[in-house]
Amino acid sequence: MKTIRSKLILYFFFFVLLFNIVATTIYFSSHRLMNEYHTSIERFLVLNTISQTSNELYDTVNAYVVEKTAPHLTRYYDVRQKLMEDKEQLREKVTHLDPIQLNQYIHIIDTLLQESELTVGFVLKHDIERYTEHVKETRQTANYIQETTLHLIDMELTEYQDFYQQLQQRHEHFKWFIISLFGTTVLLGIFFAVWFSRSMNKPIQTLSNAAQEVASGVLEGPDIKIKSNDELKLLGTTFNDMRKNIRNLIEEMKEKSELDRLLKELELKHLQNQINPHFLFNTLNTISRMAYLENARNTSKLIEAVSVLLRHSLGDLRKSVTLKDEVEVVHEYLYIQSTRFADRMKFTKRIETDNLTIPIPRLTLQPLVENAFIHGIEGKEDGGVIGLHIFEEKEKVVVEIEDNGVGMSEELIDKFQNIQNDDDHDDHVGHSTGLGLRNVIRRLQLFYQEENVVEIDSQLYRGTTIRLRLPKTIEEVDK
Repeated sequence: MKTIRSKLILYFFFFVLLFNIVATTIYFSSHRLMNEYHTSIERFLVLNTISQTSNELYDTVNAYVVEKTAPHLTRYYDVRQKLMEDKEQLREKVTHLDPIQLNQYIHIIDTLLQESELTVGFVLKHDIERYTEHVKETRQTANYIQETTLHLIDMELTEYQDFYQQLQQRHEHFKWFIISLFGTTVLLGIFFAVWFSRSMNKPIQTLSNAAQEVASGVLEGPDIKIKSNDELKLLGTTFNDMRKNIRNLIEEMKEKSELDRLLKELELKHLQNQINPHFLFNTLNTISRMAYLENARNTSKLIEAVSVLLRHSLGDLRKSVTLKDEVEVVHEYLYIQSTRFADRMKFTKRIETDNLTIPIPRLTLQPLVENAFIHGIEGKEDGGVIGLHIFEEKEKVVVEIEDNGVGMSEELIDKFQNIQNDDDHDDHVGHSTGLGLRNVIRRLQLFYQEENVVEIDSQLYRGTTIRLRLPKTIEEVDK
């Protein structure tokens, strides 16, 4: 079976090879022309620099003869050094001249250097007659260098004119070459595009139409038939299988949805057969009032605490409450346990923030405190401590519930902090609400849309701290 990939590779390899050959040819040709042009320009620059430096050398010598100052002498030596460097560049770059002519030109430069040196030397010796004679020789030599340089530049320009004509001819050839290459490439591209598209356009169009039908919700229809012997045929077959699988999946989802509905109805009927918790709540209120009238204040307070706990538990778990409400429920729960266990247990509460109006899922703190009590310190004969600490930390309100109970193993901590399956059995379930630690953690994660909202620090037989990091501001919506 020929694959689309092999076809594309073959076509692209042909075009890449063609363009690489053309690009390489153009590059080497242009590179050679640029080298020739660069060499010619360098010769002009060297000759022109020598002419200017020679004239400057005479000017510095003459200035020193007239004023005899140290700055002019220093300037003379700098210009003299520069002229010597230009002479070396002349030997390296101007190699096309006749060797005899080049040597004569270099000899004139040496003469200029020698005459300028003699002039400066006799000035230093205060030999007026000698340095006057040599300064004249320096001027004549500098003028002769300028004349010779102009002659050499004229010769260079004559050769450059020939080079420029060749450059124009090559440019004209390149123009027709590019036009021919462009035409050939366009024709080849059209030919291969038409040839290749014929074998791909129809199957792709068929798949596109079928995909649009599926996107619009139409899952019924005849199977796609593709005759090409490449991946498109496999894609068509796979698309047909996918559409069938989607239809089957939808049917399964409908069946499962119906089954869930029936289970919900069954569960509702089961709950309706149980005692009505509102009736129990009203009964507790009646008992509390009677205990109060009979002057049993502690009993009345205890029944009120149970009523508050029950009323809060009966609330809609899908709706949020404030952190203050949760703290009040914890307070009532701790009162009940304090009454029950007296001095065996100690409960502490520290609230170091006024920001208690932030939303939080209903039944969050009380199940955590109850979990600490049941699974942490209930087995202690005495000395059990549970603490509730609320404070602010940057953009978070931190709630810590700590105990000095039996602690948790690293494996158990990892299990709760990395919840993989909400349906897993939760051993840490409270008696009053039936909500386990896993349930509370998962609801907090969903409510705040954060994975790390709960932290658990624990060591076996040294206690446990559950830390909630609650955002100060979130969109208050029903969860």
